[in-house]
Amino acid sequence: MIEVCTVCTRQRCEMVDVTREVADVVRSSGVDEGRVIVFVPHTTAAVTINENADPDVQHDVLLTLAELIPEGRRGYRHGEGNSDAHVKASLLGASETILVREGRLLLGTWQGIYFAEFDGPRTRQMHVSVSPG
Repeated sequence: MIEVCTVCTRQRCEMVDVTREVADVVRSSGVDEGRVIVFVPHTTAAVTINENADPDVQHDVLLTLAELIPEGRRGYRHGEGNSDAHVKASLLGASETILVREGRLLLGTWQGIYFAEFDGPRTRQMHVSVSPG
């Protein structure tokens, strides 16, 4: 089963907590033990797992990525002006795999799943696939 979820972003760069959406897909799948794959089919957005207890962590991740990979860096050749977004998305990655136990995401106490937007605001898609096993 693959479910497509819509993620609406409000800023050029932001991290949206999608843990609840992914958990809802797992719950509705009826899979008790297995895995879920979260896939982002965009070249300027990504998915990652990080701390969800303190929102300052997402701020710090975005701040660090902006400093390491600045938007207006000299030397970029891509004509759309979003080369930094492509690089950031490549570093974080397009997918995450999370184990499922007793019908729930097997995340650590402080972990959450984040959709990482680097070229927003946009309406995006996130594909969630739940498999038994």
